[in-house]
Amino acid sequence: MQVFTGEITPAKRALLWIKTKIIFSTPQGLENDLINGNIYLADVSLFVFDEAHRAVGDYSYVFIAKQYMKQAKFPRILALTASPGSEVETIEDVCNNLFIEGVEIRTDDDKDVVEYVQETEFKQIKMKLSSELVKIKHFLEKCAKDRFLKLNSLGIKRVSTKKDLLGQQVRLRMLMAKGEKSIEVFRGLSVLAEIMKIQHAQELVETQSLSAANRYFDRFFADAATSSVKAVKNLVVDSNFKAAHHLAAELAKKGVEHPKINVLIEKVKNIFDENLLAKVIIFTQFRDTAVKLKESVESIKDCRSVVFVGQAKKNGTGLSQKEQKEVLDLFRDGEYNCLIATSVAEEGLDIPAVDNVIFFEPIPSAIRTIQRRGRTGRHDKGNIFVLVTKGTRDEAYSYVAKYKERKMNNILYTLKRHFALKRPVVQKSLKDIDKKILILADYREKGSGVVKNLINTGANLKLEMLESADFILSHSCGVEFKTVNDFVTSIIDGRLLEQANKLKQKFEKPLFIIEGEEDLFTVRNVHPNAIRGMLATLAVGYGIPILRTKNSEDTAATLISIAKREQNKDSDFNIHFTKPHSTAEMQEFIVSSLPGIGPQLAKELLEKLGSVKAVFTASDDDLKKVKGIGDKTIKNIKNLIEKSYEKD
Repeated sequence: MQVFTGEITPAKRALLWIKTKIIFSTPQGLENDLINGNIYLADVSLFVFDEAHRAVGDYSYVFIAKQYMKQAKFPRILALTASPGSEVETIEDVCNNLFIEGVEIRTDDDKDVVEYVQETEFKQIKMKLSSELVKIKHFLEKCAKDRFLKLNSLGIKRVSTKKDLLGQQVRLRMLMAKGEKSIEVFRGLSVLAEIMKIQHAQELVETQSLSAANRYFDRFFADAATSSVKAVKNLVVDSNFKAAHHLAAELAKKGVEHPKINVLIEKVKNIFDENLLAKVIIFTQFRDTAVKLKESVESIKDCRSVVFVGQAKKNGTGLSQKEQKEVLDLFRDGEYNCLIATSVAEEGLDIPAVDNVIFFEPIPSAIRTIQRRGRTGRHDKGNIFVLVTKGTRDEAYSYVAKYKERKMNNILYTLKRHFALKRPVVQKSLKDIDKKILILADYREKGSGVVKNLINTGANLKLEMLESADFILSHSCGVEFKTVNDFVTSIIDGRLLEQANKLKQKFEKPLFIIEGEEDLFTVRNVHPNAIRGMLATLAVGYGIPILRTKNSEDTAATLISIAKREQNKDSDFNIHFTKPHSTAEMQEFIVSSLPGIGPQLAKELLEKLGSVKAVFTASDDDLKKVKGIGDKTIKNIKNLIEKSYEKD
């Protein structure tokens, strides 16, 4: 058995892959190995995907599963998850992406599970919001109500949930992308942004801590001094928003806090009074709250707490992966006995089993609720406590999580009884013409959808650190690839002309591809004339054509189309364009340099004959066993190998 992590070099992973029977790997590392061609999945007879609910969108699981089904001689997939989702479409999407043909469900009550499940006590602790915080809440509610009335006057109605707000934002941005420049669209987007900022403040006041709310207000008003964002400028002059800020600041000076803080302190104190060896995880949504909670439990005797958050964000608290591992090791060893964690601790990390899990707030997600609960009751009896503030979104979130979990179980049992999903058809054989197409891609593009789509088509893709261009399609054709947003950003930061210069100097046929259906003139706050001027400079000044594509699939198809055309004329374009890295690539490099032998024939010769030496010393009959090698090619090879060296 072998564990694959980023600490093992790609070359070593390639060797271990051949020797090892059972491999445990992070999905991102395995995806990189597949993209780089370091491993091949033909002989893998079982592939297990843990936390399978992640297999949606662009997550690595989706690409890996597709490659596995294409490459494996006898594919079999087992997908595991404690929380597949609460929507039929989501679960079906996971099943399709992982080529699932049947569903099995186990609960705590099943005979083959019950002996391994420990008793878990689940308890909600409810409290009232203090009268002082209710006043702040009312100011923010008035502020939000004014904005909802403005939305109604703009014709934007039936907007109540965060999902509704985000949906309206997407709709209005799509109208802008199509050229809609009305006041209703611009004002609507600004008002929606204001409501979302108000609701964030409401959530902090209702469910988190006054300290976290104050930090948010302080940052907001400080940023407003230099911000050009209309939503920010409108809120800082709003009388209700200002009143909420002022009252929050006054209460903080008096030492007023959210009632949850005292309830939490009392609960943690009781836990350690009853059991000095207890371990506790406190989950919270926000980093600012996590910092406040650590300050709050510091005074508790025998409580040794530590904040556990994801990697650092701009101007924020954060832990690197190495620091996260160190914290977990210390928690496991008992150096810390109270872990105050954000969502980073919910899944995917080796967190030791704990006696008590405390939700500082309910969360409206069945998946995350189940993952949090699963941190206790693994080896011994566990306790789960959820802090709920009455009359706030805490109660709504708690109900939503329960409803989604019930819905998820009902969907799963329905799928188990009536599994009607057809197994997606996977084309096992790839077109020969696509196998012969060589595309060089810059290594920094390896995570892009374009690279994955190129591999899925069967193109011969090589990743290299390219000096100029993101993709090279022939000796004369290099492509600079940009998304719509990246293109405009490159104008702002000045990168674009430098990249165009390098591209023009290096390639006879330079090309720009801009991907995305968004409007170039509305994605960033840049004057349209600046964008028009840059487009004109590229097309006329530099003579660089600009192509537009809809998405990564369209971009990949465009690159292949151009590469086919180019390589019909440039038949010498092969792996000699770049320096080989691995031993196998070096061997292919040497053999492919023989007359009439390209990258594909080089691989076939080496697979057939076994070594470079065997190729160079092979008889005519042995060489002819490889399809595509005839008498003329053999004669040219022999002449080259046997001819005396004469320096020009």
